[in-house]
Amino acid sequence: MKNDITSFKYIILLSFLYLFFPFKAYPQSISPDSIGTGTQEAILFQKIPSVYGASKYEQKVTEAPSSVSIVTATEIKKYGYRTLADILRSIRGFFISYDRNYHYVGIRGFSRPGDYNTRVLLLINGHRINDNIYQTAFVGTEFPLDIELIDRIEIIRGPSSSIYGANAFFGVINIITKRGRDLKGIEASGEWGSFQTYKGRLSYGNKFHNGIEMLFSGSYYTSRGNPHLFYKEFADPTTNFGVAEDCDDDHSYNYFGNISFHDLTLYGAYGYRKKGIPTASYDTDFNDSHNWTIDARGYLDLRYEHFFENGLDLSTHLYYDDYSYHGEYIYSSIKNKDFARGQWWGGEFKLAKTLLKRHKVVLGGELNDNFRQDQKNYVELPFTVLLDDRRDSTNWAFYLQDEFSILGHLILNAGIRFDHYKTFGGSTHPRIALVYYPYEKTIFKLLYGSAFRPPNVYELYYSDIGLSAKPNANLKPEEIHTYELVYEQYFGAHLRGTSSIFYYDIKDLITQTIDPGDGLLIFRNMGRVKAKGFELELEGRWENGLEGHISYTFQKIKDESTNETLTNSPKHLAKFNLILPFLKERLFVGVEEQFTSSRKTLANKKTNGFFITNLTLFSKNILKGLEVSASVYNLFNKRYDDPGSGEHIQDVIEQDGIQYRLRLSYSF
Repeated sequence: MKNDITSFKYIILLSFLYLFFPFKAYPQSISPDSIGTGTQEAILFQKIPSVYGASKYEQKVTEAPSSVSIVTATEIKKYGYRTLADILRSIRGFFISYDRNYHYVGIRGFSRPGDYNTRVLLLINGHRINDNIYQTAFVGTEFPLDIELIDRIEIIRGPSSSIYGANAFFGVINIITKRGRDLKGIEASGEWGSFQTYKGRLSYGNKFHNGIEMLFSGSYYTSRGNPHLFYKEFADPTTNFGVAEDCDDDHSYNYFGNISFHDLTLYGAYGYRKKGIPTASYDTDFNDSHNWTIDARGYLDLRYEHFFENGLDLSTHLYYDDYSYHGEYIYSSIKNKDFARGQWWGGEFKLAKTLLKRHKVVLGGELNDNFRQDQKNYVELPFTVLLDDRRDSTNWAFYLQDEFSILGHLILNAGIRFDHYKTFGGSTHPRIALVYYPYEKTIFKLLYGSAFRPPNVYELYYSDIGLSAKPNANLKPEEIHTYELVYEQYFGAHLRGTSSIFYYDIKDLITQTIDPGDGLLIFRNMGRVKAKGFELELEGRWENGLEGHISYTFQKIKDESTNETLTNSPKHLAKFNLILPFLKERLFVGVEEQFTSSRKTLANKKTNGFFITNLTLFSKNILKGLEVSASVYNLFNKRYDDPGSGEHIQDVIEQDGIQYRLRLSYSF
């Protein structure tokens, strides 16, 4: 730990020398059409960037009713990010946990055991990815989109149920994909990495003179995973002395496409992943490679958007979604099979218009029909059905938002949404933001928002007749109220500082617990949680390719009923990112340093705090159309753990040490 802290200090010192060294600045403009079209290498702060996901229309991030971070395609390449989880791990106030099956997102100190990322809303081009069984936001290799197709990511902090409804609890992640014009032909890429990991992608995109624009892509990924994982809880001769061999494999493929003509756009995506489970979760047989899960997620989304001459913006879309899950679990060499299948369709309309020169009004409505929400579980031999639950449900909503320019430098953004669910009735949630910028690049935001998350069908109805879990049909929605003060300051054309103070209060929190009476997992509304904290961040970017950011987050979260800190809640997070140009427009080095402080486990113990260092060498245009990157993750081979959840015997899950990846991409 001492060596890690010393290296971190040197890296921080180096970063500030680079960030404040007086590079000569050259003026550069960014056209409105360049936003979201792969031109993010232009100076970030010469022109304040825009965000769509905060209010469902384009607005400056300084005027958005939340604290916003944006990650570009260029950053994804230069930092060597492999998954959406890698990207989020680098964001201020975010942290990631991994149980060797799924990755879990923590925001501002909150990440509960057994929660499949239900408290963050994940969107691809505005389309909801959270499914209708578990409400999962996939961020690992099960994410249904190749991250090389991402143009930019909008991370919108704070409750957004006033415009999005359920799951927009702690924030919204809106992923905007590349378009045909960004490829202008065929693009192929391949990767090779640790643990016999291979990945390939083939994409085609173009925009034609007749107005048709299209992009189609397919990817395949396979990994042996860590072939030898040791778990002391199974250190017995009958269980291979605690070593799980070749049980960590990971295989996935995905397809994505979009085609547009004038005001119409059709999006489609499908992702499939099969993952081995080496941890023997749910008391399954240890060191058996037949323990695995399969997740498949797909959707079609047809959109129409038209801007009328009178300033009216009309947007509608119809969609169909499908999700399936299949888990196979081995008990004394007998297979237990677990299934879930969700299918749903829906639609949304939205009207936006500026009224009386001071009001930007948005009015919308949504309908969602979950015509299939099925769960099934059975033992293969002798054939015994443990669960056969079939549900359907509907929900609809209306929302209204008004951005009111009270004075030249004072904006009031107020919104409210009403959601009605077949299962529990209605729910109304507002959001209010007061944005004050006394100077062009000095911004203050006073924010309040509330959000809700209804219990999903898994939490309500899942049961396997005494094997591991039981249902709780009496669950009710959980709610959050958040208060935040944000101060943003732009320093010239190159630097931006952000600070925020936040407080949130969660009522009727849905938590997975173990019933002491029978030892079974069950979800319950577990009282009240309160949290407070602050965030600091400094970003810098220059036209020669030098860029970076450094952030620190402090958060303190208490369960009001026990006055104890929640499990898996780090008090301190620190992030440092730096891209160094060595050959202009040709060679770059990306450095990441991430610190996560100790976290409480379910056994009331603590994990150790840890530093992780990642390094990527990225090259482009040495040969026309060719990109090459080489990455090393966990450079100093740091051993660290993430807290386990209730389905694991292990109190902590050890994470991987040093890893590497080589990536090549060629456009023609």
